[in-house]
Amino acid sequence: MGTQTDTRSRIQEVALRLFTEQGYEATSLREIAEALGVTKAALYYHFRTKEDIIASLTEDRVKALDELIAWAGRQPRTLEARREIIRRYAADMAAGRHHEVMRFMERNQTALRGHSKMEMVRDRVSTLIEILSDPEDPLTARLKRAMALFTLHAVWFVLPDDAMTPRQRTDAALEVALELIDDSSR
Repeated sequence: MGTQTDTRSRIQEVALRLFTEQGYEATSLREIAEALGVTKAALYYHFRTKEDIIASLTEDRVKALDELIAWAGRQPRTLEARREIIRRYAADMAAGRHHEVMRFMERNQTALRGHSKMEMVRDRVSTLIEILSDPEDPLTARLKRAMALFTLHAVWFVLPDDAMTPRQRTDAALEVALELIDDSSR
């Protein structure tokens, strides 16, 4: 990983922390630069606006979701394929800073409402929900499959027990999500 990538990642990390702690609208680029110990001009080299930082945080997620959607679209509509979609979705979430982004999104819902990059993520998740079910499936099965995906997100908010490690949260959510997928035909 090059220095530019490292710097960009560090900016994203610090901005995400400040946006979550102080609020997106209340955080300035100057504050981000100060927290990083760089000049505002150095920050501008990587990101011209706070919107650019938000866009960068979602780009990797959208790319990963697009790859999963492409893979899932080539699979048969079987229980094992659905289970693998859930496993891959969970693995992708665990691999990055997804839970920090989720906390940021939860705490800044008003500021992010209608943001085009956030809408792209929502659209991709909706597509995955469609792939997990067939239109002729019973409503209960479609709901359980959608809830399987949402479970992987909800574990970060519904049970705010700071004693749990990210791995424990991910494992617990994956277990419940797979149970919902397995039980979705009943």
